Amino acid sequence: MSNFSDILLGTAIGAALGILFAPDKGENTRRKLRDEALKAKDKIEESASEIKDQVSSTVNTKKANLESQLEEVMSNMSYKAEDVISTLEQKLSELKAKNKQLQKDGKTEFATANGGSINKNTNKTI
Repeated sequence: MSNFSDILLGTAIGAALGILFAPDKGENTRRKLRDEALKAKDKIEESASEIKDQVSSTVNTKKANLESQLEEVMSNMSYKAEDVISTLEQKLSELKAKNKQLQKDGKTEFATANGGSINKNTNKTI
């Protein structure tokens, strides 16, 4: 956009210099300068409005894209968190079963080492 504003500024300066150096009455020159200044002002306002609209459109598009990407990331994280929780619950269940079996095996070994037997209904050494 810098090139566009440079061209616009150069055009305005060139028009003003052309009017100043053209042979004409002072009143006519002032009127022409005023008219050219108003035209330049209108062009600048129009350009500023177009730039504002373009920036606004770009910002809105980028905002919508960012919101969409953020929603997708949050959704993916939620699914992954659920997977991790499910896996941890499964591992916990497996560890509990293994611990129960180890405790049972440990009591059997202890009873066998001490010459007793285990009552299977109460898991106590007799």
